[in-house]
Amino acid sequence: MEKKSCLVTGVGWGTGNAIVRRFASSGYNVAMLARRDDRLAEMAKTINGASAYPCDVTDIDSFTATVKAIESDLGAPSVVIHNAVGGSWGSFLEIDPADLERNFKVNTMALLHLARLTLPSMIEKGTGSLICTGNTSAHRGRARYAGFAPTKAAQRILAQSIARDAGPKGIHVAYVTIDAVIDLRWTRKRSPEKPDDFFIKPDEIADEVFHIAHQPKGAWSFDIEIRPHAEVW
Repeated sequence: MEKKSCLVTGVGWGTGNAIVRRFASSGYNVAMLARRDDRLAEMAKTINGASAYPCDVTDIDSFTATVKAIESDLGAPSVVIHNAVGGSWGSFLEIDPADLERNFKVNTMALLHLARLTLPSMIEKGTGSLICTGNTSAHRGRARYAGFAPTKAAQRILAQSIARDAGPKGIHVAYVTIDAVIDLRWTRKRSPEKPDDFFIKPDEIADEVFHIAHQPKGAWSFDIEIRPHAEVW
């Protein structure tokens, strides 16, 4: 059987890397997208089945060319995961409006272009998954999140709209809200007093994303929230 391919945006050393490893270990050819070509090249050397595609998702011409190259190299992706994120913090009086615009391009517009570039092939086959990783900013606008929360809320609603269009055509679209502090070196350093179960591990996120991508058509989820047991919500 021909190996399936998976496309993941925003691949860093945390969640993105874990998602790539989860799908690659399950037999997928995985295309890794991120701006840091040196980091992607290093990952490609250590993850069997993963290929590096340096790309800025806000550069639409480059983004389009990259997706077409992936289709040529690996075949049309059957699973697409939008994990790239742009964020900035401050009150509505403090933020640079240009930062909000760029975050919107990364979080929301890139999702739109990704769906337009990859879903037609899935629709033709009648199967496939598009999953977007998010956080609680997609559900509420907290103080000092004026440059970030609006873009994540728009991202989630865009994903919901795509889901309502594509679902009846056999395409599973889902939004994963990660209500947690992700277990990374810098987050541990910031909160050294916290116990292990205060954090969510990237591998745990990746396992859930993989599960969602393979839900049977009779039991699809759209809004999925994952959080540590002690998280206040």
